[in-house]
Amino acid sequence: MPEASAKGPASYFPSIEKRYGKPIAEWKALVRGQYPARHSELVSYLKDRHGLGHGHANAIVAHTLAEDKA
Repeated sequence: MPEASAKGPASYFPSIEKRYGKPIAEWKALVRGQYPARHSELVSYLKDRHGLGHGHANAIVAHTLAEDKA
């Protein structure tokens, strides 16, 4: 049976890793290191400090916050 393709924010992960050269686990650790912070503050942090585009930063933050909420 073929592997299911990623949905939602995780669908961006392969291109994020390829473009920025770090595994998603490292990006998530950076986000968690900024807690407590609001979603928008975390997105701005990734954009301003690490040069991620808005969509990529938003995907990492959304997925990380969803994981930590569960």
